[in-house]
Amino acid sequence: MALSREQIAKRVARELKDGYYVNLGIGIPTLVANYVPEGMEVMLQSENGLLGMGPFPTEAELDADMINAGKQTVTTLPGASIFSSAESFAMIRGGHVDLTVLGAFEVDVQGNIASWMIPGKLVKGMGGAMDLVAGADNIIVTMTHASKNGESKLLEQCTLPLTGAGCIKKVLTDLAWLEIENGTFVLKERAPGVSVEEIVAKTAGRLVVPDHVPEMTF
Repeated sequence: MALSREQIAKRVARELKDGYYVNLGIGIPTLVANYVPEGMEVMLQSENGLLGMGPFPTEAELDADMINAGKQTVTTLPGASIFSSAESFAMIRGGHVDLTVLGAFEVDVQGNIASWMIPGKLVKGMGGAMDLVAGADNIIVTMTHASKNGESKLLEQCTLPLTGAGCIKKVLTDLAWLEIENGTFVLKERAPGVSVEEIVAKTAGRLVVPDHVPEMTF
C-alpha cells in the first residue's frame, strides 16, 4: 500500500539528528514538524524569517500572524528567533542548513530537480527552492512516485524547467526510498506491501534493484 502523506513525513523524520538546522518546503515536508522524535532538539527554519518552528497549532494556540513560508500557521519552540527574510536567505546561501526537505514535480537520474512550474499553469514563482538546492548538501525530495495519470516522476531526464541541477541524492516517494548514485536510481527501501515489480514499472529512469529490498518500518 502506498504511503500516506503522514507516513512519508514520519519516514523523513527518521533522518533528523540532534542539533540539526532543517528547512521544510511547502506541502508534505511541512508535516515533518509534527514527527520530530521526542527528546531531540532540531531547529526548523523558514525562508520568511523564522527559526525554531514547532508543530502545527491547535485551535487554542493559533496565531494568524505566525506563519511559515507557505503561509500556514505554525507554533514556535522555546528559543525561537524571528528575523528578516534577507537574513534567512543569508543563512541558506551560507550553507548553514543541515537538511532540506522539498517537494518536486520531477527528479531524474542525474540528480536534477524540477519543482517550481508546469508550463501553461499558474506560476507563483520559484520561492526559496533555488537557493535551498544550491546551498544545501543534504536534501531529501518527497513526492508521489507517479502522477495522477500514472506517469512516472522519476525520469531519465527532467522535462520541466529545472529548479537545480545535479543536487539531489535522496528521494522518498509514496512507494519507495531511493538514492541517486552514478547516474541511476538505487532502490533502498519499499513501502509496506508494495512490490519491487510495481516500483520498477513506475520508474522511468534507470533503476538498480539490490537482491534484498527491505520494507520501511514505522
